[in-house]
Amino acid sequence: MSKVLRGALLLGLLVAPGACASPQVSLRQGPRVYTAESYDAVLQRWTREGHQYQLQGLDDRIAVTATYESWDFRWAYVVRYAQDFRLTTPERQELLQNSLEAAQQQHEFYVALYTQSRRWGELTRPTSAWRVLLVNDRREEVAPVAIEPITRPGAVERTYFPYTTVWRQAFRIRFPKYLRSASGAEVEVIDDRVRSFSLRFSGPLGSTDLVWNIIPG
Repeated sequence: MSKVLRGALLLGLLVAPGACASPQVSLRQGPRVYTAESYDAVLQRWTREGHQYQLQGLDDRIAVTATYESWDFRWAYVVRYAQDFRLTTPERQELLQNSLEAAQQQHEFYVALYTQSRRWGELTRPTSAWRVLLVNDRREEVAPVAIEPITRPGAVERTYFPYTTVWRQAFRIRFPKYLRSASGAEVEVIDDRVRSFSLRFSGPLGSTDLVWNIIPG
């Protein structure tokens, strides 16, 4: 590869994140008026991508895509899922209630990642090259309370999270709703004062943050 071409590619990698800013999201709860056709747009709104490049070779040390399963996302997901599986009204209402209750208990992310070595991306094992944290804009951070590998993603994962591929490992990662502050008080990780939060992947090969910017109010 010529120096000119390599320089152009590196420049593109450096400017690309700023060229397409992520949409702001609202954490407001309450009923939603969604149809099954709304799902793709809602998925895009709550999904972020991140990379850590080995610049010399332009290889991905890690390429990760994650969806934050917010109140808003869960509502759209249940509407789409209920139509696809032809759930009855009581079945749909039960599924929605259970899903929204789960959103009140923990912060949950669906994650699919690619790493140079598959062993480095096995987040539940000592061989993993990456640590994952949930970080707010006050620089408060929490570790996962659970990382659940999805060893064989099936039709559900590949349909509702289409960035899931055979080259990526998939996980559900859950974080606590509360943390212990420096003063010893228990505070929400994502409360009304937070204007952004990040899913951070860091380790000896580098670091990448997937950022969700929040609409005030």
